[in-house]
Amino acid sequence: MTLVLKDPGAKLDYLVDWGADYLGEDVVAASHWAISPEEEGGVAIVGETFDDASATVTVAGGVAGRRYRLSNRVTTSSGRVDERSLLLRVEER
Repeated sequence: MTLVLKDPGAKLDYLVDWGADYLGEDVVAASHWAISPEEEGGVAIVGETFDDASATVTVAGGVAGRRYRLSNRVTTSSGRVDERSLLLRVEER
């Protein structure tokens, strides 16, 4: 799991590249992002997009000193389902 840092005041994009050595001829058909834990004042998902080979999420907020799991679950055009997560640590930068 990849660790990334985020300032509480930043609004940033994070991407999972599903095409790199994974999809072959298959493509991403659906994508869903989730954040854990969900809490008042915590990191919030404010946008998400995907294309044939990647999924991007935009997040904002967060409590300094806290860690959050940002998970992306995709379904491919052939019906395969998989999930990858990032560990997001919020700190004043």
